[in-house]
Amino acid sequence: MIRTTPRPENGKFVGASIRRVNDRKLLTGYGRFVDDFQLPETLHVAFVRSPHAHAEIRGVDTSAARVATGVAA
Repeated sequence: MIRTTPRPENGKFVGASIRRVNDRKLLTGYGRFVDDFQLPETLHVAFVRSPHAHAEIRGVDTSAARVATGVAA
């Protein structure tokens, strides 16, 4: 059964009190987040962002990461 959040009767969300159906489960520690799932052979990713607005990243030195244990690529 899929439970959805009830919609305000007038169709407007701004200023409306909307009951959230998942809060209790998440706040009491019984909720499941994406990070809670551990599937076999799952890889993780890291992104590099420039600390400067509108900067163009022309390269990233990955040599240390490539020789580290457990790094796939």
